[in-house]
Order: sequence, then C-alpha cells, then structure tokens
Amino acid sequence: MKVFVLNCGSSSLKYQLINMKNEKVIAKGLVEKIGENISYLNYKTEANNEIEIEEKISDHNQAIEMVLEILQNKEYGVLENMDEINIVGHRVVHGGEKFSGSVLIDEEVIKALKENIKLAPLHNPANIMGIEVSRKLMPNTPDVGIFDTAFHQSMPKKSYLYAVPYKWYEENGVRRYGFHGTSHKYVSERGAKLLGRDYKDLKIISCHLGNGASITAIEAGKVIDTSMGLTPLDGLVMGTRSGDLDTGIIPYIMKERNMNIEEIDQALNKESGVLGISGVSNDFRDIGEAAEAGNKRAKLALDIFCRRVKKYIGSYAALLGRVDLLIFTAGIGENAINVRKKITSNMDCFGIEIDNNKNNCRGKEIKISSDNSKVDVYVIPTNEELVIAREAKNVVEDHVKNIIKELIG
Repeated sequence: MKVFVLNCGSSSLKYQLINMKNEKVIAKGLVEKIGENISYLNYKTEANNEIEIEEKISDHNQAIEMVLEILQNKEYGVLENMDEINIVGHRVVHGGEKFSGSVLIDEEVIKALKENIKLAPLHNPANIMGIEVSRKLMPNTPDVGIFDTAFHQSMPKKSYLYAVPYKWYEENGVRRYGFHGTSHKYVSERGAKLLGRDYKDLKIISCHLGNGASITAIEAGKVIDTSMGLTPLDGLVMGTRSGDLDTGIIPYIMKERNMNIEEIDQALNKESGVLGISGVSNDFRDIGEAAEAGNKRAKLALDIFCRRVKKYIGSYAALLGRVDLLIFTAGIGENAINVRKKITSNMDCFGIEIDNNKNNCRGKEIKISSDNSKVDVYVIPTNEELVIAREAKNVVEDHVKNIIKELIG
C-alpha cells in the first residue's frame, strides 16, 4: 500500500509518498512560493534522484499536477501510474470539536472544515484547497483528513476552557484546541518505545520547538494540557508570534498607535516573537549568531524564549505530579544545542539534568539526560508525515472492514 501525504500551506506544498509495507519514504519534496513570479519545486527519491525546478506555479492545482507528473516520469519517477497511490492523507490544522480523530473525507467533512475556517483562517483554506484538488485529480482514490487538533481532544474541560463568558464557548467555540498534535503524538509514542515502557504508564512533557512552538503534557497516553490555544498564537514565544499576552495590551495599543484589529492581528502573528524582540530575524540560527557577536537584543530574545519554555515545563511538571520523559523535537528542539542547555539548566529540582557531551548533537535521536537525572530527556526528530500515513491507512482499512461486516450481515 502506498500513501501520498499532502501538507498544503497558503503558498507551499510538502509531500511524501510512503510505502506502508515497510514505512519507507519512496519520494518526497516541497513546492514553495506558489502563486509568485518564481516558484520552486524540489523532488527527491529513495534512490537519491533529486530534481529542482524553478518556474511560475500559479496555484495548488498546478503544483499537485506537477508533482504527480514527476512521480510518474519514466526517467526518475517512482510510479507507473496514479492508480498505484492507494490513499491520500491530508494534514488539516483545525478540526474544532467536530473531529477527535482522523476521518475519511466526503462532502459533509469538507463542509465542516469550511465552517472551521474562522478558527484557522491562515491554515484551513490551504488545507481544504489541497483536498479539493486531490479529489479532482484522483477521484477514485480515498482522501483522509488528519487533524493537528485531534490528539488534544482528550483534554479535560478544566484545561481547555478560558475564564470568559461561558456563552463564548457554547456559541462561538472559544476554547483551547492545541496544535502540532501529530508531532506530539509521534514523539511521545516513540519515546515510550525507546524507554521500553508502556505508553499508558508514562507522564511525558513534549516540546515541539520550531518557528511555531508548543508544549504538551501527556498522562496515560492522553493530553492533559497544551500551550497553544484557540489559535496557534497562544503559549510560547515563537519565531514571529507573541505567545502568551496580557490581553489588555490590545485595546491599549490600538488607541496609542491608532491601529485597527487587522493591523494588531498582523503584528502579533507576523511581527512579534523573537523577530520582534531581536529586530534581527525569526530564524534562531541568525539570532544565535547575532547574540554571539554581541547583539544584546538577540541575546534577550533567546533568553525570553528559553525562559518561557522553562516556565511551561515547570508548570506541567506540577500538573503531572512527576515527569518520566522530557522530549525535544522540531527544528529548534532537534538542532539548537545551546537552547536545550539553557532551557534545562537549574532544573534539578524537577529531577531534570542533561549531560553536556550527550547534548552536543543535532538532528538525531538520542538520550541527552545525565546518569543522575531522574527524568529521561531525549531528542527525538519528529515525523508528522509518517503519523499522517499511518492514520490514513488505519482509517481506510477500518472503513473497508465495516463495509464487509455490513455485507455479511
């Protein structure tokens, strides 16, 4: 069975073709700057054939068509025809309360996704676009939606409700939803395997630290709290997002700077975070270099980021009662040695202590806690595409089993 994984952004498209027999990636790539004057398509196969294309790609329809053509190319393709794609798995950012798991996509599901656009106006439209193009180009291939929010649906009400008028929740869906669910699910389950322990016996804190960042507390295989909220703006300081904020700042700064709500939204999502503090970049590599060169605001941005992560780890340790496993993942979590060191410094009161020699690594699965640490600390590279492929496979197989049961009687 081959699953084609699609992750559509507003102007980008990530894709992987995975053979579910051995869970190996047959081909993968990225299309960037869709709709701009020059777009970029990257394609790489398991056999290390690699192609770079630079040309204008008008929309997602054209992008997906180009990817499918490359996959079937006689010289460097990996498919005889599109019928070899058994399932298409789609990453969908926001499922709201409607979806607590992955689903086979039909017209009713698409309708529900469109209703959730108001909860994720920057993400869901692109996700839906990818689904609609896939259904058009491969009408006989089942499409499955895998939701970033689904893994967090196990949170209790005392975790996901905000202290605002209750009718805001009942009538407008205002609550904490959480994001990066596929990443937190993958690394936490993988962490349990690395420890050789039952997932449901563990208390885990998972830190997905990238340009977008979130932390999740997991107990007995279920999420009990997570840092992102109604939107991905809540929680940690991020690349360009503010994270936790005194909401009184919004009306204050609107009056002081004569800004409207759209300008405020733009500033908090695109001009804040470490970019806003440092004035250098939203890329932690650039900020790290600037800090080492003596840029005080760059150093301040790193200090604030690490402090916020440390605060969340401490608060989740208190909620869990104990921590068995602390995980770092995503671009910063997997690669930023000094950031991991700064976050975990002086946390021996929680039983967290890392070994600096073990921590001196990038992008690989490794235990970095010291022999004296009561908490196992791991770096685990995330694999959201594999989670999407697994979920898609399971949904279709369950659907087939249910049809057979109904036919039998």
